[in-house]
Amino acid sequence: MSPKLFIALIIAVLIGALVAIAGSQGGVTFGAMPVFLICGIMAYAINWLAFIPANAAKTEKYYDLTGSFTYLSLMIVAGVLSAPLDARSSIIALMVVIWALRLGSFLFLRIRDDGGDQRFDEIKKSPARFFLTWTLQGIWVLLTAASALVIITNSTRLPLDIFAFVGIGMWIVGFAVEVISDRQKREFRKVPANKGRFISSGLWAWSRHPNYFGEILLWTGVTVASLPVLGGWQWVTIISPIFVAFLIIRISGVPKLEAHAKKKWGDEKEYQDYVASVPLLIPRPPKG
Repeated sequence: MSPKLFIALIIAVLIGALVAIAGSQGGVTFGAMPVFLICGIMAYAINWLAFIPANAAKTEKYYDLTGSFTYLSLMIVAGVLSAPLDARSSIIALMVVIWALRLGSFLFLRIRDDGGDQRFDEIKKSPARFFLTWTLQGIWVLLTAASALVIITNSTRLPLDIFAFVGIGMWIVGFAVEVISDRQKREFRKVPANKGRFISSGLWAWSRHPNYFGEILLWTGVTVASLPVLGGWQWVTIISPIFVAFLIIRISGVPKLEAHAKKKWGDEKEYQDYVASVPLLIPRPPKG
């Protein structure tokens, strides 16, 4: 493993550890160990174990499915070890489970239909780089689910309030936008005449990346619901939607798709007009 990969690995584990420790403050324990910290360890352990057969077979087909399984495992373990749960905790756990099941199945079916994920073509050739990718999925799950975990594992239980209702409402809207936009794009690609074309109908006429907007909104909703129960170092867990937004807007989501689209259709006036009239992320009703 090269020094750069080793440093990246250490940083990924260290950040996850610090967030897990901070989120554990004031939380319930199982034996002598905070439940939040147990979930943090699980987030990495599940992905490291999944890496072993994936690396042996040089396949990424179960990468996204493993990510969803990690979310589900964390919600189940956190819920069971933190029982009895209140209404806020139960609802949030259920929302994350629903989201993970939907997205995991969607991504798995997509990669099955496509025959693979080209992002991994070079990465999976190097065990060290491939291992780092699975480690990054561990920290992705932990940081994204941090707000949900701090609600479920918190020793502070409060009745549903305006923060809970607003947060749940944001999650519902975000989830609906993500599901509808993903389905619209999938149906668009099934039409032979649309092969190799970009979608500009439905929610994609409101935003160039409505699915990503929905993703950011739903996790922001979970964080809003968590605000009344936070105390001390637990406030670190509000990194959840910030991390999701940063990852999508600056790293792995929007920049890569925008660069790919510009390379493929950048010279077409139709695409230029689409970019000029449709917002990058935050939806806006189309003119006319």
